[in-house]
Amino acid sequence: MKQIDLFAFDMNCVGHIQQGMWRHPRDRSDRYNTLEHWTSLARLLEDGRFAGLFLADVLGVYDVLGGSPAAALSHAVQVPLNDPMLVIPAMAAVTKDLGFAVTANTSYEAPYLLARRLSTLDHLTGGRIGWNVVTGYLDSAARAMGQDAQRAHDDRYDVADEYLAFIYQLWEQSWADDAVLKDRAQDVFADPAKIRPARIAGKYMSMQGVHLCEPSPQRTPVLFQAGASSRGQRFAATHAECVFVNATSRPAVAETVRNLRRAVAEAGRVPAHLKVYVGATVVTAATDAEARDRREEYERYASKRGALAHAAASLGLDFDAYGPDDPIGAVTSNAIRSNLDAARKAQPAFTTRGFIDRLQLGGRQTPIVGSGETVANELEAWVTEADVDGFLFARTVTPECFESLIENVVPILQRRGLQRTGYAPGTLRQKLFPAGTARLPSAHPARALRA
Repeated sequence: MKQIDLFAFDMNCVGHIQQGMWRHPRDRSDRYNTLEHWTSLARLLEDGRFAGLFLADVLGVYDVLGGSPAAALSHAVQVPLNDPMLVIPAMAAVTKDLGFAVTANTSYEAPYLLARRLSTLDHLTGGRIGWNVVTGYLDSAARAMGQDAQRAHDDRYDVADEYLAFIYQLWEQSWADDAVLKDRAQDVFADPAKIRPARIAGKYMSMQGVHLCEPSPQRTPVLFQAGASSRGQRFAATHAECVFVNATSRPAVAETVRNLRRAVAEAGRVPAHLKVYVGATVVTAATDAEARDRREEYERYASKRGALAHAAASLGLDFDAYGPDDPIGAVTSNAIRSNLDAARKAQPAFTTRGFIDRLQLGGRQTPIVGSGETVANELEAWVTEADVDGFLFARTVTPECFESLIENVVPILQRRGLQRTGYAPGTLRQKLFPAGTARLPSAHPARALRA
């Protein structure tokens, strides 16, 4: 059986996926704005042989519920929110192998500046950086960035295609591998003949410039993506090395995995060069009974109103516009299309009360609850039945949730040969794809720019 990758799924904020857990007396998420919080987490995850820490991010606030950000602000629903990139160097300084996948938005980040920041992080971490490519989904972000509204859902991916066409040139083509000479005697640090500008003149952007950074260990960071719509999957088939999907059901995820690997092959890439990770929430303890008790304890702190504010924005649906039992008909949404589709499939008779009744631990993920053995069995079933390559574990009470995973579940996965007991040498790309190289595989479209 293949070895899987475990990622902690976190955000530089108080409330991430499971809303309300910050109120729990053992939770420390309100210390998100201290370096010690992040360096301690990084050490813990590396001791537990996690592949990495996946840092989510969002621009804008959740202001769809009731047409106001009040619920999000009251319940700390991904606000306040600090920049995820700024904590990575500190975590890299106290670890040797842990990877860091960080989210950045192609709709609002200037590609020339983002290329420099990610190259800088790749240098400082010794090649342990991944980029989670997102196109955004909040109109509040568009307004904050000086736009009337965000572009249509599929158009945002068209912009992202051009964005990556330019940023690939910066990373892969602007500097030749042998451009840096460091010739002290001749007073030549870099050979200008081996450095060229990147250029694009497309529908959405026109720009040119020499990349400001010399080639980093990976050049292009490991490329993550989480779009599950049909347009998002086409984007992933072209660009992504790692795809994050929601845990709907094992048969549904298995079909998504097959479709993704087929699309990757049709794009001329190698299906083995794509890994698919599924999101999971775990509550575990020494025994099943203790885990159930812990889950019930956590539930007492869950914020249903906070969860509704989070869901309203990601679905593009104001639940407050409906009575509790009013049927919610067709909704035209420019938010996360796959989330709305999944919500309707889970509850065909779609009502606000029915949606709230399905919330668990202040979120929409159904938690896996049990002893280490029970949780390991469930994770293994996902691997064998859905063909996923690993998991992104959303936090509940932190750092307790990751500590209990490492104490109760990881040793069992390691005994079964599912989880690494050490790290492969090299960059994040080499750790995730041990048979590969530090840089993009030859079949990836960006790699052709190096020729």
